[in-house]
Amino acid sequence: MKKKMEKVTLGRTGITVNRNGFGALPIQRVTGEDATTILRKAYDQGIRFFDSARWYSDSEEKLGNALSDVRKDIYIATKTGSTTVEGFWKDLETSLNNLKTDYIDIYQFHNPSFCPKPGDGTGLYEAMLEAKAQGKIHFIGLTNHRLPVAIEACESGLYDTIQFPFSYLADQKDIDLVNKCKENNIGFICMKALSGGLINRSDAAYAYLAQFDNVLPIWGIQKESELDEFISYQTKAPKLTKEIQELIEHDRKELAGDFCRGCGYCMPCPKGIQINQCARMSLMLRRAPAASWLNEHWQAEMKKIEECLNCGKCMQHCPYHLNTPELLKKNYEDYKTFLK
Repeated sequence: MKKKMEKVTLGRTGITVNRNGFGALPIQRVTGEDATTILRKAYDQGIRFFDSARWYSDSEEKLGNALSDVRKDIYIATKTGSTTVEGFWKDLETSLNNLKTDYIDIYQFHNPSFCPKPGDGTGLYEAMLEAKAQGKIHFIGLTNHRLPVAIEACESGLYDTIQFPFSYLADQKDIDLVNKCKENNIGFICMKALSGGLINRSDAAYAYLAQFDNVLPIWGIQKESELDEFISYQTKAPKLTKEIQELIEHDRKELAGDFCRGCGYCMPCPKGIQINQCARMSLMLRRAPAASWLNEHWQAEMKKIEECLNCGKCMQHCPYHLNTPELLKKNYEDYKTFLK
């Protein structure tokens, strides 16, 4: 007998979907044809929640092209990074057009540096309310990498969902946020469930997150093989075995402290350094096949670190308050030892 899929309800939205959400950031890196193949397969295999953003180049268009004919059967979340009301409305109309729809299920503020509220002078939250009144959006969400902003949004009562990085590398403060969202009946959308590639066992990631019945992971999927992995968990969910628990403990020890999560908010760099990969190269070399990071392309990318201006722009934008220039230098020195 086929096992039923595990479901998650996103708080007061009432949106109930299987535990695999589709993170549509990576499909901007594949052809339109490949994106359609992956997205249709996800839909055919029961995935019903798709998350995109205006910032993800053509991700929304690919979603619209692949799934507009089944729009009523799926839930779409997308985001605006605009800091002005004019930009908000422009983003919303662009998203609706790209997605070939007349409504967005969850419209989210994309990693704002503050928590938008009515009367704060920006007019952003009021624009959300107006868009909802017009039927163009159904629910209001906020995404963030800054814990204080996410907590404030959770406590404000203004948001239906919060999207935040969460994985088995999370600390107690992150777990407290997940629990607080549950208490406040706010949907918790989990990004970075594989910690930007540092977690290389999807079964362990899935089993850990399954302990939290209010958490909906959105897996960033770029290849059909990755999709197949998560689809297989829908009918045979990985369990938190002793072996997986030991793996999690090992990874937590190895990745404790200051490490780059690869979120990319530090970029662009004036010298063209691909900070979100170069600043965590030491970890990638040890956690993925090293050869793929030692080719000519990555050697050239890492060499750019020699041109770092120490301008501090990356540090100003890092939600984790890392000393990014220092981290880049350490990773470069370590990288050179692998080249020898």
